[in-house]
Amino acid sequence: MVFYWLALGILAVWRVSYLLASESGPWRVFERIRRRAGNGFWGELLSCLYCLSVWVAAPFAFFLGESWKQRLMLWPALSAGAIIVERLVHGSEQRGAAMYIEDEQENDREGDRQDAIRPEEATHDEEDEEADHVLRQK
Repeated sequence: MVFYWLALGILAVWRVSYLLASESGPWRVFERIRRRAGNGFWGELLSCLYCLSVWVAAPFAFFLGESWKQRLMLWPALSAGAIIVERLVHGSEQRGAAMYIEDEQENDREGDRQDAIRPEEATHDEEDEEADHVLRQK
């Protein structure tokens, strides 16, 4: 397989995936397909370019690969290439960091508390208090 066909395959997978997932298409045909797909499996698949590129890459890998081994390796490679093209073209603003909020725990056991003073810190603090006490007496 020539690098030229790999590059064309990646661009084609990205273009078809982007067309199906994000564009209206001629006479709004792709928009109608996405709307009819609803919120189930097909609707989610058609709304996610990353997911869709995996399935769009399969026939491209089949036709571009010269052996079964090559076809199996091309399938995820074409999808990954399409995702890289998408990130280069539209940036990574579509994928934000997941929001994570940790609930406050109410454990009073000393071993479970993260804000508890450790024994080595306690001895240091006790030494400081003793030194302050000596200075106050003078």
